[in-house]
Amino acid sequence: MDGSWQRITGVVVRGHEVASRKSEHYPLGTIEMQIPYFKERGLDLSSFYRGTINVSIAPLTITLINPEYTFRSVKWTTAHPAEDFSFSRCQVVYKEQTYSGWIYYPHPETKERHFHNPSIIELIAPLIRGMKYEERVDIEINRNEISVCFRETEERKRNKRK
Repeated sequence: MDGSWQRITGVVVRGHEVASRKSEHYPLGTIEMQIPYFKERGLDLSSFYRGTINVSIAPLTITLINPEYTFRSVKWTTAHPAEDFSFSRCQVVYKEQTYSGWIYYPHPETKERHFHNPSIIELIAPLIRGMKYEERVDIEINRNEISVCFRETEERKRNKRK
């Protein structure tokens, strides 16, 4: 890992459970439905698990400053308007094993539903056997593409005022 990479630690948390399986709004998981649209724009995710790993890095958040890929106006479903997506390579380190993956960032300003807390990072990676909710995981991110910052919670702000 050279100087452009930064390791952050988070906890695996439950997501909305639409990325990997069909739901009320989608006949397949959303990642399965989106993969062909990303591939035609130059990013082939077909070798990865058809779902996301949701990792809380609270109280930190990330900001994408120069992601490797940004796709605008991706019309991947008729259920809602087109969305913007960005991707940045990452490494997922779990139980001393390293997996290559992608930070998957559906731009919230173009989403209609399934919003995440800004301290949640969504990852696309190979299937990682044995990974469970509430377990710690490390993510290596490219600091040339992503900025990590501290997000002060409302509770912490209230406690400071006391």
